[in-house]
This record gives sequence, C-alpha cells and structure tokens, in this order.
Amino acid sequence: MTNTLHRQGTEEDLKGDYVIFVSLARDITRDGSAPKIHEFLRICQKYGPVNIGSSKWGSVLQDDVAFPDLIANLKDGATSGAVFTDLDTLKAVIAELIEADLGISINVSGLLDGVRECCRAGGTERHSVEQSLGFWGASDLLPERDVLTINTLCGHGLVSFNLIHKMIDYVKMRRLTPAEAAKIMGKCCECAVFNTARAERLLEKMLLEP
Repeated sequence: MTNTLHRQGTEEDLKGDYVIFVSLARDITRDGSAPKIHEFLRICQKYGPVNIGSSKWGSVLQDDVAFPDLIANLKDGATSGAVFTDLDTLKAVIAELIEADLGISINVSGLLDGVRECCRAGGTERHSVEQSLGFWGASDLLPERDVLTINTLCGHGLVSFNLIHKMIDYVKMRRLTPAEAAKIMGKCCECAVFNTARAERLLEKMLLEP
C-alpha cells in the first residue's frame, strides 16, 4: 500500500503525474539496501525529475537538501522516490532500472494503462496493482476539489488546506507566480512525491477562473 494512490484529479491531469519509488522488506531486502537505493536515485536523477528525495531526509525542493548530500545520508531501508511528468521519460527510467536489476521492489503510482505501457516497453510485466477506493466517512467536511487535488500531491497530507488557500489567494493577487507558490507548497512534503509541475498547472487554471 502506498499513500500516493490517493492523488485526485481528472484523467487528463493525471497523465502528467507519475511517482516511482523503492520499497524494502524487513529481513528480506532491507539489510544492505543503501547502495541500491543510492543507485536507484542516481538513475532517476539522470532523467530530470520535478522532485526527488526520501522520507528519511527530505526532498531537493527544500533549501537545505542537495542531491549529493541526499545520497550520502541515506541508509538501509530509506524509502526514496522521484516524480516525473511524462510517459516517455518514465519508460526510459524503468528500462534502465530493469537493466540495473537492483534486487529491490520498484513501485510506480500513476494511471494504470500508462504504467503498464512503461513496464512492457522495458520488457517486463508489473507484478501487481493497487487502487484507492477514495475517501470514506464525513466527506462533506473535506475542502473543495481544487484544494484537495493539491493536498493529495503529498502522500502524508503535509501541505495544509490553509496554506493551499493562501497560495491560491497569493497567485490570484499576483503576489506569487504559480511556479513560486508550487515550490513553497512542495517544500512541506517530506516524502518527496509532491509534483510541482502539476501544482503549477492547477494554479494557472485557477487564474483563469472568475
């Protein structure tokens, strides 16, 4: 199970939102996994992700996290990932990871057809599929759809509803550009799965709304 499954949005929006990350199993693949995690991140970094990092150390969107330091500080079992915005790039990443044969599980969150296409292009079939069943309970207490779409770009929901409202207001008042606001929100996401490019596009759409 991964919390990146809960991302909200239209099918068209989700075509530009793919998260790839490592998953380690205690007593099976966790011990001695640090070099494999480092190589996974090096491969991802080569293809220009919009975000990359680890829940153990943060993401490169944060001012005090540089990629070389990220690699140096990650130990065994550190959940790490990267975010890409198009299938062609994701295909290339997956193909190189298959060739590297790191011996650890690689997960991809995104539209099912797109992910399957990437796996087959690399000469493999996906092992399994998980889907989110959505939000249950007092869903009437949730914020409006635009806010929830941005909030779910962080798997742990660390980009607060109030901050998102503030960033939307600042963009509409021209106090921040959509790109600046997206990066501010992305810094709050410790799990390094916030898609700043998609957040920027969502804010740009809101500028056109009355």
